[in-house]
Amino acid sequence: MTTIRVALLGVIYWGLAVGVWAGVTSAEDAAQKLKSLPANRAVLLGSASVVGEFNDVARQFELHKTGPRGRDFTIKMVWAPERQRALFCGANHAVPHRLNDVWEFDLGALQWSLLYAPDNPRDYLGLGKDASDVELKNGVFVTRRGGPGIIAHTWWGLTYDPARKEMLFLNTWVTDQKKAAVQLGGQPEDLYAGPPLWSFNPETKQWKPLLAEKPYPRAIFGGLLEYIPELKGSMWHANNWQMQASWLYDAEKNSWRDLKANGDQKQFEKHAAEPEQVGYYDPARKLLVMHRHQATSHYDISSNSWKKVSDAPQGSENVPYGHDAYSPLYHDPLSGHGLLIEFKTNTLWAYDPDKVRWTKLAPEGDPLPEGGKQLAYVDPAHNAFVVIDGVKVWAYRYRSVSK
Repeated sequence: MTTIRVALLGVIYWGLAVGVWAGVTSAEDAAQKLKSLPANRAVLLGSASVVGEFNDVARQFELHKTGPRGRDFTIKMVWAPERQRALFCGANHAVPHRLNDVWEFDLGALQWSLLYAPDNPRDYLGLGKDASDVELKNGVFVTRRGGPGIIAHTWWGLTYDPARKEMLFLNTWVTDQKKAAVQLGGQPEDLYAGPPLWSFNPETKQWKPLLAEKPYPRAIFGGLLEYIPELKGSMWHANNWQMQASWLYDAEKNSWRDLKANGDQKQFEKHAAEPEQVGYYDPARKLLVMHRHQATSHYDISSNSWKKVSDAPQGSENVPYGHDAYSPLYHDPLSGHGLLIEFKTNTLWAYDPDKVRWTKLAPEGDPLPEGGKQLAYVDPAHNAFVVIDGVKVWAYRYRSVSK
């Protein structure tokens, strides 16, 4: 019997070792493929591993197998420069879950890491079937582990503050908060009236609500949140009937101020990007570049003004369709251009802000994944535009480094 046990243990340890070494080899192979990738060529790197401390909720939805996957109006990933990885969070519309989990993707290791395991699932308008893990604290719904008790789409309202080394999320959702407050033994007047801004620290793996005093902006749906280093803060922006303004959040002071962009409401309304926008900050040109449907807008830091630089006719084939549910847009620092993927059509575009010109790209090599729950981001550390379909990882090199 002892001999059999020893043999079985030997088989188990051998299997584990093979699995570990296979993972290392896979990551090394991926790194080599990335290193040798020429310009305008794409490669399917393989399947990412998925690691983390998975709780029952995570396993219920098989996150330990699939990773986070794209989530309806939640497709933005943000780059953490000091970690050399991309972060992701945010909820689905309703199905199969609404979770407050947080993830990190490491292209070099070809790995998804669960940084914050989800609390109990929430439903569309309320706190879900089991709200026993939520309390009303300082006017905000917080789980007993410190996470947001209400979880929203990110739309384009997610960014990373490198000065604070924290991800920021303007967490606006349609939950009936007055009803939820009463459900938890509170009163509607107990609710915090300001914007539901949350931070997440990837090092400590902790969520935190950031409750500022007035003045503060309206917490609309589908707004833009983007960190701007020259302004030492994050812009919260919208241009529709709910709010027409660009506000700046100062994390050091935990305060907001209206930038009064364009200095004229009519000019702001005419030129500023509208909700459903996607875009990025260009540190070399000191521009926010935003694309919404067929229209492209720039926000210039020096003049504190928005300008709509192009507005193609509806259905135009000369520009991509910008939308925060299926066409993420990111800055490529090597070229200085923007890179956008239309998930609906599986096409890749480049934007030249100097020429105000969109170009449809035709990558050589492996074709794009065709799943319905994709994510994408630009990885500056590996000079790659990355598309992730569950655990399947595809990378494209727009420009090669000049020698």
